[in-house]
Amino acid sequence: MTTKPRALDLFCGAGGASMGLHRAGYDVTGVDLEPQPNYPFEFVQADAMTYQLEGFDFIWASPPCQHYIQSGIVDRSAYPDLVPGVRERLSELAIPWVIENVPGAPLRRDAVLCGSMFGLSVRRHRLFEMSSPTLALLPSCDHSKPAAGVYGHPHGKRGAWPGMLPSTLEVWRDAMGIDWMSAKEISQAIPPAYSEFLANSVP
Repeated sequence: MTTKPRALDLFCGAGGASMGLHRAGYDVTGVDLEPQPNYPFEFVQADAMTYQLEGFDFIWASPPCQHYIQSGIVDRSAYPDLVPGVRERLSELAIPWVIENVPGAPLRRDAVLCGSMFGLSVRRHRLFEMSSPTLALLPSCDHSKPAAGVYGHPHGKRGAWPGMLPSTLEVWRDAMGIDWMSAKEISQAIPPAYSEFLANSVP
């Protein structure tokens, strides 16, 4: 019997990145400090900053973004700055890893991905720092088509802003390629297409 490589998703939330790792062929374990009842794979409720990293072939980390987000947060200093500590932990490993966060986070911009690169009706730009920044070619953004505003809470049939798609949970799920999360969970997730693409790209 062939054994799948094992991936660890730190700060996994409800499993957007984990689903992409699964689709890339990994047996995925997710770790988060908060309970995640809708997480679709093996889940461990624990502190991602102290969880043991041995025994995995690939590690994904999505530290909370509130300290870095550029809008909607009144006092960003009230939230933890975890990227440096995560990088320090992962840099000691001899396996591939990826750190993901929002524009404004202190990440090396090895890749910047947008939902439109994958035919999704959401933009949701995210930064990625990788153990081996060897990507030679990325898909192009296409912002010519209407997109859904997947943030905060569903805004109804008029969308988040004029010209955007209706903002309902059903539209959000279709736009993100996620069908198992609540509105709150999906507003904090990344499309699985991002992690699937990078997991298949990192040597």
